[in-house]
Amino acid sequence: MESEQLFHRGYYRNSYNSITSASSDEELLDGAGVIMDFQTSEDDNLLDGDAVVGTHYTMTNGGSINSSTHLLDLLDEPIPGVGTYDDFHTIDWVREKCKDRERHRRINSKKKESAWEMTKSLYDAWSGWLVVTLTGLASGALAGLIDIAADWMTDLKEGICLSALWYNHEQCCWGSNETTFEERDKCPQWKTWAELILGQAEGPGSYIMNYIMYIFWALSFAFLAVSLVKVFAPYACGSGIPEIKTILSGFIIRGYLGKWTLMIKTITLVLAVASGLSLGKEGPLVHVACCCGNIFSYLFPKYSTNEAKKREVLSAASAAGVSVAFGAPIGGVLFSLEEVPSGLFIPSMAIGAIAGRIVGIAVEQLAYYHHDWFIFKEWCEVGADCITPGLYAMVGAAACLGGVTRMTVSLVVIVFELTGGLEYIVPLMAAVMTSKWVGDAFGREGIYEAHIRLNGYPFLDAKEEFTHTTLAADVMRPRRNDPPLAVLTQDNMTVDDIENMINETSYNGFPVIMSKESQRLVGFALRRDLTIAIESARKKQEGIIGSSRVCFAQHTPSLPAESPRPLKLRSILDMSPFTVTDHTPMEIVVDIFRKLGLRQCLVTHNGIVLGIITKKNILEHLEQVKQHVEPLAPPWHYNKKRYPPAYGPDGKPRPRFNNVQLNPIDEEREETEEEVHLLNSTTL
Repeated sequence: MESEQLFHRGYYRNSYNSITSASSDEELLDGAGVIMDFQTSEDDNLLDGDAVVGTHYTMTNGGSINSSTHLLDLLDEPIPGVGTYDDFHTIDWVREKCKDRERHRRINSKKKESAWEMTKSLYDAWSGWLVVTLTGLASGALAGLIDIAADWMTDLKEGICLSALWYNHEQCCWGSNETTFEERDKCPQWKTWAELILGQAEGPGSYIMNYIMYIFWALSFAFLAVSLVKVFAPYACGSGIPEIKTILSGFIIRGYLGKWTLMIKTITLVLAVASGLSLGKEGPLVHVACCCGNIFSYLFPKYSTNEAKKREVLSAASAAGVSVAFGAPIGGVLFSLEEVPSGLFIPSMAIGAIAGRIVGIAVEQLAYYHHDWFIFKEWCEVGADCITPGLYAMVGAAACLGGVTRMTVSLVVIVFELTGGLEYIVPLMAAVMTSKWVGDAFGREGIYEAHIRLNGYPFLDAKEEFTHTTLAADVMRPRRNDPPLAVLTQDNMTVDDIENMINETSYNGFPVIMSKESQRLVGFALRRDLTIAIESARKKQEGIIGSSRVCFAQHTPSLPAESPRPLKLRSILDMSPFTVTDHTPMEIVVDIFRKLGLRQCLVTHNGIVLGIITKKNILEHLEQVKQHVEPLAPPWHYNKKRYPPAYGPDGKPRPRFNNVQLNPIDEEREETEEEVHLLNSTTL
């Protein structure tokens, strides 16, 4: 019963007999028991599967057979562009981590060679501190600039300072000797628009003129902000927090954190806040800080060439954005750790503060008129103010924001740093936790998780639980009536064959198998890497034509003398793609995708490739489960063996395509007596 669910949807594999004919797992491995002992000057010389002239290896089988072979052309020049990602694709966290470890190992191995290499090693070690310091300084400077400019443009709607046009109302009256304590906002240097246009400061005409100018400036600021975003940087719209959260999870959105987005976001944020729209600058400041972190990361190769390391900088930048937005550095760090930025800050806090103050005023009135009630009796005296509505407003603001964002610890710390009221920690904690529980009762999805889902971004929420009893075979592609799984062979295909497969499909990568006869998995090649490698080979290598044999194997197969030069692409092959068996529960698969940040996962059965599961497939499956969709196959499929023999009732082998096509069984046809006997006698 080991593989009972493999064909529960009515699929069968033509190589089934070859799978079941092995007497043990060891016999299913090609070259089992062979030990390869590579003897080279450096381990890195084996990266591409070949070696420089003179390098040899010995292959022993039980220690009795030795052979020596020269491996040529190991250290091919790295192909520019290989290992990068297209727009709107997910990064491979495992590969990026491996690249960083290899870079770190290479730097450490060379740092003792010379003073220059030691300096480069120190620079690499300190680059992290430098980039986060620069990001913090730039974020703070931009936040201060936005604050000053927004205050000035907000006052510009009411009037202007004649003595210094760049002063806002308060600054304009600082040096005036005509101001009084009661009327400290009135000074001869500050002129309203009615005074400038009509020459009068009082009366109905001045009120109407000031009102018209206020509306004019507000609409102008809002229109200019919208126009700049629409024309120059569409990615500068909104708070940017859903997209940043998706980017931190490993998604690529080119230009979203670029210099144009930063510049337009900074300018339009000032205009939008000054226009009087019901929004705040706290959320967008996180986007601004992440733009700074992304730009500065390109100054350091450690981060510019590694998408996973770059996201470490972006995570720190998001914490800096929260810190400058609220003036809460500790809360900003906790905010980044608890949950990468999320929330409609100002509107949520305003709504919660209003509701909290209403409750506070109601309780204040109850305490004033019913001070003898048991809940007020020991706390409130006659005529004394024992209820503070402002405290209720603060607790309400934190509770509402917590209910929207589902934050807990970081939110309490932020409010504490904003108010400095240590004695209010307990009511804040109680309110925030209660609001989170109430919100979770309606759904565990926060406001921006919902926004991410509506935008279709590939984000796997770590808080979402998966309890459905499905297997990897239920979710993998191809499915019934789908085209067969597109695969590459390690040394039997030409350049034209691979280019045709790339042009005829839209897949982001292809499994590489040993051969059409032996479908054992060799590795995984990305579509982008294949395209770049072939284009580079045509330009830089002579003799590479459409009929050239493409070799992913360690050794180039022997070819006739008149054959064109082969193209070796082992260097772009992922030799250790993540795989699961067809019986792996989807609960485990989803957890693997979340924790390792996988782009795709191959599904195998005894080393033979059956299909592939991508992050998109995971999200689609989660959505189906959430909507209570029926299982992908009827229940009776799970209780019936669906393993037809490789040969039909007429004794002829069934047709197959590259040994990987899954053909549906005719559901209406009853199995023959021979097939029933084979099915019943099959044990895996």
